[in-house]
Amino acid sequence: MLNPKFGASILSWIPPVWTPDAGLHAIKKTAETGFDILEILLPVSMDFDAATVKRQLKEHNIEALCTINLPKNCHIPFHPLEATTLIKAALDKTSELEVGFLGGVLHSGIGVFTGLPRTKEEEVIMCQVWTEVAAYAKTLGIKIGIEPVNRYESYICTAASETLTLIKKSGAENLGLHLDTFHMNIEESNFYDPVIQAGDKLLHVHMTESDRGMLGEGNVHWDELFKGLAEINYSGALILENFSSEIKELIGPTSLWRTSKYSAEDLAKGSLAFMKQMVEKYH
Repeated sequence: MLNPKFGASILSWIPPVWTPDAGLHAIKKTAETGFDILEILLPVSMDFDAATVKRQLKEHNIEALCTINLPKNCHIPFHPLEATTLIKAALDKTSELEVGFLGGVLHSGIGVFTGLPRTKEEEVIMCQVWTEVAAYAKTLGIKIGIEPVNRYESYICTAASETLTLIKKSGAENLGLHLDTFHMNIEESNFYDPVIQAGDKLLHVHMTESDRGMLGEGNVHWDELFKGLAEINYSGALILENFSSEIKELIGPTSLWRTSKYSAEDLAKGSLAFMKQMVEKYH
């Protein structure tokens, strides 16, 4: 049975820099627009008052999940110790929030390239780091989701199959896959097979249209995706991650070079309605 919860990323509301005021705004907008969950992109600085945020989430009846994207100076093949330290710090913040999931680009610094494909030596380093942080996460009761991203952002994990292979090599039970439909639209041949291949290793899904706009109005094959999710009885979170140029600080970081058709609130409301419609269709 397809029985997911619906969430929104903080990037649906605020720039990718957490501040107390911006964070509270994201929590309030998530609640006002009818979502169950706010996905919190943790700041690399770890300047994040988990106790206050936990209280604010409770006040607005919103659950949370956490993600973090490794910066360039934590690119695992080059900086395994720094990456391990940062991921463990993110796991500590996730635990302080009493949240059981940490996802994100936990394999490479976005935009770091060697000009060559991933090597076997780099794979060994990846698996060593993942095994260590997964063991630490297990002591905290946290599952970790690894998010492959497209070839223009990384050379380490760009597709579901290779990411699942590395996850299997790591041997960690609490390590799984975090899919994102924007990246899938570039790297996968379809949206059904990766979901089926992942099965119960699929822990988290970013719901993003091909142009980062309104779900259902782009090139993502949503029927393929939801058919796959229904067949594996997915019950995790479907997290909206689309962006509006209405939030000026997002234009550069998310490459919104053309004015968005919708406001942030209209994007969120329309996309949530679309997700619920698709779940009902495949329920």
